[in-house]
Amino acid sequence: MQYLAFLRDNARWLAGGFLLTFFSTVGQTSFISLSAGSIRGEYSLSHGEFGTAYMIATLASALTLPRLGQVVDRHSVRKVTLFVVPMLAVAALLMAVASHYLLLLFTIYLLRLFGQGMMVHTAYTAIARWFSAQRGRALASAILGHNAGDALFPICFVSIAGGIGWRNGWLVAAGALALVAMPAIAALVAMPRAPRSTDPPPRIVDARDWTRGEVVRDPVFYLAMLGVMAPGFIVTTIFFHQVYLVELRGWSMEAFAASFILSAVVNTAFTLLSGQLIDRFSGVALLPFVLLPLGVACLVLGGMEAQWAAFAFMAFLGLSNGLSTTLFGAVWPEIYGLRHLGTIRALVVSASVLASAAGPGLTGFLIDEGVSYPAQILAMGAYCFGISLVLAYVSGRVRARSSALPGGVRLS
Repeated sequence: MQYLAFLRDNARWLAGGFLLTFFSTVGQTSFISLSAGSIRGEYSLSHGEFGTAYMIATLASALTLPRLGQVVDRHSVRKVTLFVVPMLAVAALLMAVASHYLLLLFTIYLLRLFGQGMMVHTAYTAIARWFSAQRGRALASAILGHNAGDALFPICFVSIAGGIGWRNGWLVAAGALALVAMPAIAALVAMPRAPRSTDPPPRIVDARDWTRGEVVRDPVFYLAMLGVMAPGFIVTTIFFHQVYLVELRGWSMEAFAASFILSAVVNTAFTLLSGQLIDRFSGVALLPFVLLPLGVACLVLGGMEAQWAAFAFMAFLGLSNGLSTTLFGAVWPEIYGLRHLGTIRALVVSASVLASAAGPGLTGFLIDEGVSYPAQILAMGAYCFGISLVLAYVSGRVRARSSALPGGVRLS
């Protein structure tokens, strides 16, 4: 009942964050890859050539994001929305009409920059600023937009593309962004949320406000990023090469596609649960555990050949995504404060995008060189377990320096 009351009292801001993450799906790998076969055919690209193009465009978007992402610190969420959403619509429109390879590169660059990058960055930064005592729950509610987008956009696109062609599918996506997403989100976030007298007192106090210069000189930041970058690298890689893996295992593609439903259900449940855990214990306290489910998922997928392994993998992946997405949205104010959060999160998102860009290209190269793909997945799992020890050290360091501040800062 308390959670329902929270949703009711903050519906407009939570809905704005939800729609930002929901429509960001247009720039996510899971959506773009639906057109991969058609793109390769029309542009006469091999798997490796398209993977390289995708990597180059994504890397370029990651390099742009640290500078562009600072606008969230300087302008209202509404103004940022009125810039970011139309730019994503332009990118979708270009995908519908582009016919030259260089224009394809630019189109993917825009999709990744404004979809995976700025839409998500704006949502997470705004929610983190608007909520303190219930930040975890608020982020979890907004992050459900990812789950809804992954559930609805692919099936809608496949149905539309099957009827009127893949390019027209992208044209419909551009129209939805311009005519539905932009006015709806701009209206919802027009008024920033201010603290209320009815808000519960915060259990977790944010850190002092670090500047960008201080953050890039902080060793803890780079150690934390070793963990933060892992989900983007691993999940993007596995989904990018999912058809190859299914063929390698001799699985049914229909059964593998059905396993996504299980992942979505588990993801939704653990997104909501993780928000409550963060509000109770703090993101910093949960940091050492965030990669463990992803490590188990990789061990199952890399080590098991039976078809049921796909469903077990998806269950653990849903658990991992539910925990990591919410946690990595909430933990930065606890480490570096709120004043420069947009600038700091832009660095984080940029690094995550870089990781997601490097994954498909690097693993594709290793596959071409004869390195077993299942063995690569097992190595990713081992990495998750090893970096969990590093994150335990990061958690201890952050809590130690927080408690050393005047008055102390409680991070459970």
